Amino acid sequence: MSASTAATRSGSNLIPSILPSTSASSSTFSQLQQKQGSFSRTNSTSTTNTTALEPIERVQKKFAGLQFSWVHFLAGGTGGMAGALVTSPLDVVKTRLQSSLYQSTKAVSAAAPKTGIASVAGHIKDTCLLLGHIYSKEGPRALYKGLGPNLVGVIPARAINFATYGNGKKFYTELNNGKETTLVHLSSAATAGVVTATMTNPIWLVKTRMQLQVEGVRQYKNSVDCVFQILKAEGIRGMYRGLSASYLGVAEGTIQWVIYEQLKNTLAERRRDTGASKGYVVGGKDVGEWVDYLGAAGAAKFIASAITYPHEVLRTRLRQVPIGNAPAKYTGLKQTFQLILKEEGVAALYGGLTAHMMRVVPNAAIMFFCYEAIMHRFG
Repeated sequence: MSASTAATRSGSNLIPSILPSTSASSSTFSQLQQKQGSFSRTNSTSTTNTTALEPIERVQKKFAGLQFSWVHFLAGGTGGMAGALVTSPLDVVKTRLQSSLYQSTKAVSAAAPKTGIASVAGHIKDTCLLLGHIYSKEGPRALYKGLGPNLVGVIPARAINFATYGNGKKFYTELNNGKETTLVHLSSAATAGVVTATMTNPIWLVKTRMQLQVEGVRQYKNSVDCVFQILKAEGIRGMYRGLSASYLGVAEGTIQWVIYEQLKNTLAERRRDTGASKGYVVGGKDVGEWVDYLGAAGAAKFIASAITYPHEVLRTRLRQVPIGNAPAKYTGLKQTFQLILKEEGVAALYGGLTAHMMRVVPNAAIMFFCYEAIMHRFG
């Protein structure tokens, strides 16, 4: 046998041992087709699920960076406390001037001028007379009546309001494709106002009842006793008297926030345009910038309060304690408004306005100043 023939036979014998048989090849091919079909179905299902989840993922991605900031909560509570401590005496006077129970107080001038500058002077005189009357007849501690429930109300109220506004502004800005507009400020402020009013109304009710007490007509021993007596005599609904008027007050807070943001931005742009050089720096900001914040906060509160003040009187009347066993004189927002107009005239809807302005303007300036300072340091 030749060498070439042996090589050929040897090669032919090697081929079957290396390559799979025809039946094995067919089986393997079939398995590959099944795996490919299975992979295709899995891939198709995955694509469908991805498509279905896309809107949810887009929303999650859009708001992924939004986290509740507790700095707003801390800053608002601190600012509210500082403002309340400084302006408490004027808060007592304002509440009494708003109430029908004090309309006949001899300390208040009966023949106060009705119009113009003389009217403002008359209101200032009434405010000062009532301050002096409370101090001399009831003692200096009376100027801080209701401060306990006031602080218990102010601190969480301002904390909730500033936290809801600050975090709401981030949320609405993201919802508006990252653009911070007046509508964003408006929506944030309205949301903050409704949440705050609903959560804190019982506290303000107790504060008002405590401030309207005088010596000889003392009905409540303290704030806790006041809560128990209200629940016993008026039920849980009694704790929410004046809530409808508080919702009217949402307009005031909304207007205030919008004006404040606009004034703050306008003043900042003016400083940039004029190229004002930095002067004495306090806490990382120029003194002029802090003054701008104070001015913007005070001006915004003044304008908002002047526009919406009657709701303050309506709220106080709805919250005042019933006399003796007589039924409540003021039972609803509309009824209270009509009764005041009928019995006392339009001027009564602005009772205590001067004392209110003397209190809330510096209060707002102090509060927003503390808020901005804390946010600048920790925000």
